[in-house]
Amino acid sequence: MAAHRAQWKGHLKIGEISSAVGLYTATSTSERISFHMINESTGNRLKREFIDSESEEVVKRDQQVKGFETGNGDYIMIDPEEVAAVVPDSDKMLEAEAFIPCGKIDDVYFDKPYYLVPVDDVDQDAFTSIRDALSKTRAAAIARTVLFRRMRTVLIRAHGKGMIATTLNYDYEVRPSEEVFKDVAKIKVEAAMLDLAKHIITTKKGEFDPAKFDDRYEDALAALVKAKAEGKTLPKPKPIKVSKPNDLLKALRESAGMDKPSASKPKAANANSGKKVTASKSTKSRAKPASKKAS
Repeated sequence: MAAHRAQWKGHLKIGEISSAVGLYTATSTSERISFHMINESTGNRLKREFIDSESEEVVKRDQQVKGFETGNGDYIMIDPEEVAAVVPDSDKMLEAEAFIPCGKIDDVYFDKPYYLVPVDDVDQDAFTSIRDALSKTRAAAIARTVLFRRMRTVLIRAHGKGMIATTLNYDYEVRPSEEVFKDVAKIKVEAAMLDLAKHIITTKKGEFDPAKFDDRYEDALAALVKAKAEGKTLPKPKPIKVSKPNDLLKALRESAGMDKPSASKPKAANANSGKKVTASKSTKSRAKPASKKAS
């Protein structure tokens, strides 16, 4: 991990076993295409300024403070020093408070994953002991520590040669599913439709290979920038056909290969062929324009 900077360094402790560790981000959006805001008439970049909503004057940085709205346009102003004073003290310790079977936490509580690795050679043995113990017991550790100014709950699991520490959302941050699903109608599905749907799922089971799933929006942005740079126009995307309720059975039969709409249509590939397909280098890399930052 020498090419990346640790987001956090401290100690992982399980019982009396302790290891110096570092957290490294497991995901990144740095490869995505990003845009600058430009003055269309001059082609120059814009800069952001904060304007007083009443006087319409520019507010200098040293005059900008945080405020909590109490209602009716009234605010309680909070100084940066006051905000800093309520940040929890950090002891730089990830101490396991409990152990649970892997897979027993609803993934709706998962926030952000980090790679957890030893940062000192002398701690390799302790780190390996903790990792192997979690792996052999198929358990995950629950720990808490201050990360990025907040007290965070972290789920720690063995992962390959290292571990993954996933920050968890607090209960108040997760909306109850009942609140969202309350208007979903209770419908009894026809047996034939259910059997066909189960048949499709069974025949198309396979392994998850993230390299096979493209970021279509990112690819479309790259194609758009490239076309604009070359003075070309892009074809409009075809509209997606949405199945109507009375066409569901027909759509399921076509998906199962029972009613083929066209004899010339190529046969779908079996997702459960038993052979893992490794994406070639050309499929993994996107045909991006020369510069990632685009005007």
